[in-house]
Amino acid sequence: MSRIKLEILGHTKGDDLKLPLYLATVSAGFPSPADDFIDKSLDLNEHLIAHPEATFFVRVYGDSMRDAHIGSGDILVVDRALEPMNNKIVIAALNGELTVKRIRKTAERLFLVPENPEFTPIEVGEEESFEIWGVVTYVIHKV
Repeated sequence: MSRIKLEILGHTKGDDLKLPLYLATVSAGFPSPADDFIDKSLDLNEHLIAHPEATFFVRVYGDSMRDAHIGSGDILVVDRALEPMNNKIVIAALNGELTVKRIRKTAERLFLVPENPEFTPIEVGEEESFEIWGVVTYVIHKV
């Protein structure tokens, strides 16, 4: 199995994280001094977390999902309230090991598909212990 190590991080509602949101849009040119004012505060929880009671964070270690722009050290926002539909990226427990993969379902078969050609898809058989923990909604990483 193409293994990826995951570190589970819980979401706890605490103090709101309100950061400045500038009214001006960002262009590739030079900023205008007239655009130097704040429109309102931005709480990232409001934008990244739809279901607080069903959301958790996972830190990724490994590169099996690199072509989906999920790299080692990234933090994933995972929502357990969402339906794990075909082609969605999910956190799954397969035979006791957590992994992040794209789910692919055909008429008769279920696969966990990596987004890196160096890894092969994993077919989930009926005899295996399998559970989807949640659907990945956002990837947080440094640029």
